[in-house]
Amino acid sequence: MTDESWAGWYRDRQGSDAVILTTDGQQLRLRVRGVDFEGGSFDGLRPVAAGPAEQGLFALTDGVLGDCVLEWDLPFPVVAEGAERQATLSCLLALRKPDPYLYLELRFDGAAFGSQRAESDFGSALATIQRELPPGVRLRTCIACAFSDYFPAPDPAPGRGLSGGLACFRGAKEAYRGTAGEQDVLGLWERRTGFVQEVWSCREFESRPTEGAGTGHRGAFPLETA
Repeated sequence: MTDESWAGWYRDRQGSDAVILTTDGQQLRLRVRGVDFEGGSFDGLRPVAAGPAEQGLFALTDGVLGDCVLEWDLPFPVVAEGAERQATLSCLLALRKPDPYLYLELRFDGAAFGSQRAESDFGSALATIQRELPPGVRLRTCIACAFSDYFPAPDPAPGRGLSGGLACFRGAKEAYRGTAGEQDVLGLWERRTGFVQEVWSCREFESRPTEGAGTGHRGAFPLETA
């Protein structure tokens, strides 16, 4: 995977700073006020090394960056009438305890398609946007891919997290194509390639089936069972 970088802003009680968010699809990295943070989820960013972050520059809860707002835009691929097109996804994330505030807006073809104002995670927010898009327009990212799924826990929402908990099965494509339910995915779980960010996209993307085999545990996108 090749790193992507997204320009944005970081705000907290001490002010506002321009930042660059970087990801390889799995790990997120953020540099603010000379301090590097890293984590697998937007609400799991920790200082890479001890230092200024522990001297009052940031609000850390259990070592995790919080009590702040992140805003950024990223290029976001969609498929419109069979052709790949480029859209822009604007993200607003307030890392407030106990629950973060997330709002996403997709700008495409002169129109804007927004999520709910306080979504619980990126998967739900992107599913909301997909429902708003015109017929024939589909998101082309990991959340909409034929080879991605969440862990089939009895109550999946808490375990799925804000971002980055989406398992990729691109290394077991043919086996995943036959999954249609919790037990199928559990039997395949150890063959996952790893975990990816919901907003990531790779060249092995295939659109998720709308029903039946290949819909795994979470179901078709955006009609997820989770």
